[in-house]
Amino acid sequence: MKRKNLTRAIVGGGALLLAASSLVACAGATGTGAQSGDAESIEAALEKGGEITYWTWTPSAEAQVAAFEKAYPNVTVNLVNTGGAGDNNTKLQNAISAGSGIPDVVQLEYQSLPQYVLADSVLDLTSFGFGELEGDYTASTWGAVAQNGGIWGLPQDSGPMALFYNKEVFDQFGLQVPTTWDEFIEAGRQLQAADPTKFITNDTGTDAGFGTSMIWQAGGRPFSTDGDKVSIDLADEGVQKWTGVWDTLLEEDLLGDIPGWSDEWFQALSDGTIATLPIGAWMPGVLEASAPGGAGKWAVAPMPTYDGEPVTAENGGSSQVVMQGSQNQALAAGFLKWLNNSPDSIAVFLDKGGFPATTADLESNEFLGKSSEYFGGQKINEVLVDAANSVGTGWQYLPWQSYANSIYADTVGKAYLEKTSIADGLSAWAEKNVSYGNEQGFTVAE
Repeated sequence: MKRKNLTRAIVGGGALLLAASSLVACAGATGTGAQSGDAESIEAALEKGGEITYWTWTPSAEAQVAAFEKAYPNVTVNLVNTGGAGDNNTKLQNAISAGSGIPDVVQLEYQSLPQYVLADSVLDLTSFGFGELEGDYTASTWGAVAQNGGIWGLPQDSGPMALFYNKEVFDQFGLQVPTTWDEFIEAGRQLQAADPTKFITNDTGTDAGFGTSMIWQAGGRPFSTDGDKVSIDLADEGVQKWTGVWDTLLEEDLLGDIPGWSDEWFQALSDGTIATLPIGAWMPGVLEASAPGGAGKWAVAPMPTYDGEPVTAENGGSSQVVMQGSQNQALAAGFLKWLNNSPDSIAVFLDKGGFPATTADLESNEFLGKSSEYFGGQKINEVLVDAANSVGTGWQYLPWQSYANSIYADTVGKAYLEKTSIADGLSAWAEKNVSYGNEQGFTVAE
């Protein structure tokens, strides 16, 4: 990939000034470069031992590291909790820019991975035999880590979307669980007419991850990358399907103006103000931890569809990668392989509420048959695994998706504030992304 001057890396909404030359050079300057290796070199490194640093924000990390060090007592893993995706990426870019302090293994969201791949900051794991692991993961998550001719990490989890709904609210107002988006709109109208303080769902137009996932589920494929050529089409048929539904909800005041992840949001999920959430399969753990008042009230159903054919999208999810700056790439690769491919590690991850990307776990009777007290005894994994098997194929993120996400609220979000066409907001978002991509040396067509 040729880039004229990658002058900015936008992470978590903040701008970090970087020169392209330093970004690429520092990625390998503190390590040993693109080491060659194989499965045997991984095993030898694990047996010999050493010290590596692991950056992550996953709640299961401490228990996983403890289990790994018990299995491999010659290895010390220095665990750093980076707090969340945005802070994680900012710290990582700072380390890359400085050329020091780069972790050996780090968690990256699927949507953030391409910018680090294109900057040559992460290690291609193909030579370590990671290609043999493809069949262990869902197609959508493997496709997120295997791109641009390399294998850049291993999937940690997946976020196939489903419809989480407050069964108590639905029963109270005689609402039917919607199977289509037209029915979703009608349920919103019925709920609002019965109690204007309640909303079928919330959306303030600030969450680009939600917007792109909804476009994905509607069949939209607005982004395409081939080398340094990028295509952006935020007016394709799938985009129009989604905006048609969401414009109606917006115009009729059926969307709660409640920011996601705020204290108000969690309270609204607890007390029934928000009746549904179209969101990723990782949400059960969040509800249990942060919306205790909703215990016994919530249930899970498949995502509504546009034409009756079951299809969904991924919403969120992360991988772990080995950095080019790692001083011991073989040992780091060994830890990563254990972390996201070992049954022992994945068992810990699931016990902490994670939703797997591994097909063996998604297909296990134990996982499928587990009932949830929070969800009134429902075997929610049956619904969520069906969703994982129904993710639409062919989705791509922009090479600069973190930057794109950071300007979503200023473009698409403006349409929500002014209650104008979301399509107009998407058009403004596309225009800014075209300009930015061209400035960075890509050839961007709209």
